[in-house]
Amino acid sequence: MDQPLLQVSDLRCAFPSSKRRDLFAPRQWIHAVNGVSFDIRPGEAFGLVGESGCGKSTTAKLILNMARASAGSVLYRGHELIGRSDAEWVPLRQRLQYVFQDPLGALDPRMTVLDQVIEPLVIHRLHGRERRRELAQELLRSVGLLTGQMTKYPHELSGGQRQRVVLARALVLEPELLICDEPISALDVSIQAQIVNLLQQLRRERGLTLLFISHDLSVVRHLCDRVAVMYLGRIVEVGRANELFRAPRHPYTRALVSAIPTLQPGTPQQRVRLKGEPPSPANLPTGCPFHPRCSMATDRCRQQQPELEGDSRNRAVACFHVEPPIMEVA
Repeated sequence: MDQPLLQVSDLRCAFPSSKRRDLFAPRQWIHAVNGVSFDIRPGEAFGLVGESGCGKSTTAKLILNMARASAGSVLYRGHELIGRSDAEWVPLRQRLQYVFQDPLGALDPRMTVLDQVIEPLVIHRLHGRERRRELAQELLRSVGLLTGQMTKYPHELSGGQRQRVVLARALVLEPELLICDEPISALDVSIQAQIVNLLQQLRRERGLTLLFISHDLSVVRHLCDRVAVMYLGRIVEVGRANELFRAPRHPYTRALVSAIPTLQPGTPQQRVRLKGEPPSPANLPTGCPFHPRCSMATDRCRQQQPELEGDSRNRAVACFHVEPPIMEVA
């Protein structure tokens, strides 16, 4: 078994809220990420899913030092990333790249497509001028852009084309790990499929390791090898994608999976509906964070927090009432 390329252990991020109940009230702390642990193996596509606001994007930013961790560890090939200086991060940026949710916001409106893909090579002082241009053109062609589109500016391209440019710019440094943060959420459904197929192709051709963050479970099911489900800053279930979607074990995962539209008309669908809204990360409930919305909650759930415990099938669930799967999803 390969050693993990990336190991995240007990990662936490809390920051003070800007809001107070009154002038003299103590400042509240928002626990955006609250003890997240997972690992990603070389060549693997690992999905991180959950509702908006559960801490998925913050986790990605903590890994890449785009936000400061309050505690925890992130190991890349056995080397600690937390606490490194900006200067120490410069060579690491070549190996770890980030694809943003909004491609238009991620691109410089004053630079042509080609110049923006060349720019990372200039920053890292790689190759000569002509070779940089050749590499950028080759990569843009490999993600499906035509020669005439390379001299255009971001506003002259469609959303799907802009996302291809962002992918090309991230890949031009030949990274080992690509972190994609909701990369298709702003695109039309037909364009989403093109980008997902492109990611699969690039992964096969370049041996990429992928951390794919999304709230779209149908896409994650199609793209990823393993999946972790986040709720209120914590991972509540992790396992192989085919097993997790076929037979989810945590009550929150069951609710998410039951909401995936079926592709077969007339197929009965057992929808699991949750009560209420997720609690505020500034006012976390005692015990299990999911217990206010869980139909299986007991006094133990309200008082104790379950740990993420695994089994021999490479599944891990944070729940006191885990039973053999009671729900099968085709």
